[in-house]
Amino acid sequence: MTELRTLKVALLGCGNVGAQVARILIEDADTLAARTGAKLQLSGIAVRNVNAPRDVDLPQELFTTDAETLVKDADLVIELMGGIEPARTLILSALRNGACVVTGNKALVAQDGPTLHEEADKAGVQLSYEAAVAGAIPILRPIRDSLAGDRITRVLGIVNGTTNFILDQMDTTGAQFADALAEAQRLGYAEADPTADVEGHDAAAKAAILASLSFHTRFALENVHCEGITSVTAADIAAAKDAGFVIKLLAIAEKLPAAGTDADGGEGVSVRVHPTLLPREHPLAAVHGAFNAVFIEAENAGELMFYGQGAGGTPTASAVLGDLVSAARSLVLGGPGRTETTTGQVSALPIDAAVTSYYIGLDVADQPGVLARIAQLFAEHGVSIEIMRQTIHRDAESNVESAELRIVTHRASEAALAATVEAVKGLDVINSVTSVLRVEGV
Repeated sequence: MTELRTLKVALLGCGNVGAQVARILIEDADTLAARTGAKLQLSGIAVRNVNAPRDVDLPQELFTTDAETLVKDADLVIELMGGIEPARTLILSALRNGACVVTGNKALVAQDGPTLHEEADKAGVQLSYEAAVAGAIPILRPIRDSLAGDRITRVLGIVNGTTNFILDQMDTTGAQFADALAEAQRLGYAEADPTADVEGHDAAAKAAILASLSFHTRFALENVHCEGITSVTAADIAAAKDAGFVIKLLAIAEKLPAAGTDADGGEGVSVRVHPTLLPREHPLAAVHGAFNAVFIEAENAGELMFYGQGAGGTPTASAVLGDLVSAARSLVLGGPGRTETTTGQVSALPIDAAVTSYYIGLDVADQPGVLARIAQLFAEHGVSIEIMRQTIHRDAESNVESAELRIVTHRASEAALAATVEAVKGLDVINSVTSVLRVEGV
């Protein structure tokens, strides 16, 4: 029987995910060897504090604070430190030394993906980051490999479990945002500082990665329009529910005609993250709690949805090990590592070019002709109204009646819809614009 080759694996970081990766590498060594054709030897784990308490019992001799030396002697490097530095420097060092790299660092890939891929291409090694988007869900490899012969036209994703949990709590229990956030923190779904999640930054990094792979063009974080969920109120949730919708924070990347924008004709891609109303019958509307899902539309495959746990040590470790096995196989078989393709080179479109629908909540004077004036103003801006509902309210103290209007538009350009909302605010019969949210799936 042929002796299996040994590949040294350096692990950078031993947090929740890293600890589970180390455990699986040790416990499932024989299984992984059978699947890769090589023994995967965990040569060391780089951490800041070798004596820090950890939930997983791992051999103490594996721990080191000398990440640079560990990387230089490795065939495969797993980076789970997070942040930009020193992760970026260590990954570049690993690639230049001829090691394949697996990372879950979405912020780094979104910011410096082109540089990392360039170095991987030069060295002929594999750079993989399945764990950077949607945890355990295998989404990047299917986009890169299974759909390589197709044309993806649109991607809609719930890619942040914290915000999905918060919005789901608000929808199912009627909780206010602050209370739902506190519950997410109590259960460990949200960090003590939840800014990256609730302001949409985490989802935006993932949107840039999804767009880059889906449309074979490198999109940076700066190409993503980003809005968080902090302005979503319990009243918004209740109004959406009453109209048959649910509010989700979506990462959206879609191919659109570039005519009428700064792009020079042809097609472009709109990449954006924002709270979105979805009809309750839409598949993504049924994604509850801290789960993630990505909905893909392709010319030939049609509609596809990938669903599963978007975070957590063991689920995310599954994605890391999948990338590791793939990279190890590439080393065993020889030849260049598998990389992304960037042959598309389509333009990143500004948010004004996006085509969507709006949900608009208005508090208006209850008097004749109001509905006709609003409808006329929408028509003047080229925006068609699909649904209009009116509810009459009477103020208990003043005994003055007002009407609440809820309008859902047909799809139009973001620019036309935004201009319409601004014009509506100027009408003397409008008391206030209570909410403006985008709508998908109608």
